[in-house]
Amino acid sequence: MPPAFRHLLVNNLVANITNFTVWFAVTFWTFLETRSVFATGMIAGVYLVLTAGFAIWFGSLVDHHRKKRVMLGSSLASLALYGAAFAVHQAAPEGSLAEVAGVWLWLFIGVAMLGVIAGNIRSIALPTLVTALVPADRRDRANGLVGMVTGIGFLTTSVISGLLVARGGMVWTLVFALVLTVVVFAHLRFVRVDEPDPKAARAASGERKRVDLKGTMKVVGAVPGLFALILFGAFNNFLGGVFMALMDAYGLSLMPVQAWGLMWAVVSTAFILSGIIIAKTGLGRNPLRTLVLVNLGCWATAALFTIQSSIVLLGVGCFIWMLLGPYAEAAEHTTLQKVVPFGRQGRVFGFAQSVEQAASPLTAFLIAPLAQFVFIPLMTDGWGADLIGDWYGRGPERGIALVFTVAGVLGLIATVLAWNSGYYRRLSAAYAKAPAVEAGAG
Repeated sequence: MPPAFRHLLVNNLVANITNFTVWFAVTFWTFLETRSVFATGMIAGVYLVLTAGFAIWFGSLVDHHRKKRVMLGSSLASLALYGAAFAVHQAAPEGSLAEVAGVWLWLFIGVAMLGVIAGNIRSIALPTLVTALVPADRRDRANGLVGMVTGIGFLTTSVISGLLVARGGMVWTLVFALVLTVVVFAHLRFVRVDEPDPKAARAASGERKRVDLKGTMKVVGAVPGLFALILFGAFNNFLGGVFMALMDAYGLSLMPVQAWGLMWAVVSTAFILSGIIIAKTGLGRNPLRTLVLVNLGCWATAALFTIQSSIVLLGVGCFIWMLLGPYAEAAEHTTLQKVVPFGRQGRVFGFAQSVEQAASPLTAFLIAPLAQFVFIPLMTDGWGADLIGDWYGRGPERGIALVFTVAGVLGLIATVLAWNSGYYRRLSAAYAKAPAVEAGAG
């Protein structure tokens, strides 16, 4: 891989650690302060709403500016927002940050999460830099390395966030984030990235500097089955919102925060292992087939890993889920990098992220109160506990577990239907016939 790409991977790794640490820590800290599943579900919903809302604009920024400059701007925005979150935390009256219905708690969460969201522009810029810097026949492997970096970020983040929250709450977390964001910005300043000038590409094509959602949809619509791929990702995220909303509450119901963070560190090694395997072997001739197969594995795991109250079962399930996740992301990225012109990739990646993430907030906002007020009572002293409680278990934690089981079954059904659809066959054929996109292509 080119040296510049390796530097960008390291830089993104540190940025991911910083942003993931704030996100995880805010969730851990909020649950420990409030003991509210509703509150942690709302945090997931806030994150996903902001991700979906900003993704299309972020994609246009990536297409219309040099990718390195956009990533530097991302770090500066995160730095400012983390500083503002620290100020809100210090200014909040004593006890106000433990009130779920209080303004101070949600003001703090909102500002801190905006800092995390500002870092999301990197998840759009980096796949386009894979196209710009890596030869076409090695892009699937490069995408595997991107997934590995994400895994290393999760591994270190889970330990760091748990320890920071346990020892110093959000004060230590935000100081950590501010320092590392400065380090990321300083390092990236000295990385030389040879990428096409977006101004020259716009001048050659006569395109104006704008978001141009209509033109992006036209590009997506021109590839048979590409809309269906994005909608399939949206449906998966619809069910995946269950994990965003309830995973921390479920894990923290079984173990203390330090142990939960350490468990995430262990299972996150699956991301690294997966990235190494993809970097060595690639994704095969048809990445879409790989995408479907790993989805079958993911949803089968989701249906089973909470079927009994077991830390071991939870750990194994999370490991399998994370082992397969990078395959799905790399398969989608490799497909888009081949069938979408380089000058449009930022907006297409942004559009895909926006559509796919737009489904998750609905689940997060729906599932958190549904779990709190329906499933938990159902499995504590309701008819569900009477019906299956003898073997499934009873109590609040089993109510949360039942939500995961139901989501896994629905995901399996949806994946089987997608595999047998005409959209899958048409997009597979389009991928096989498409010539490799080069960085200079408009």
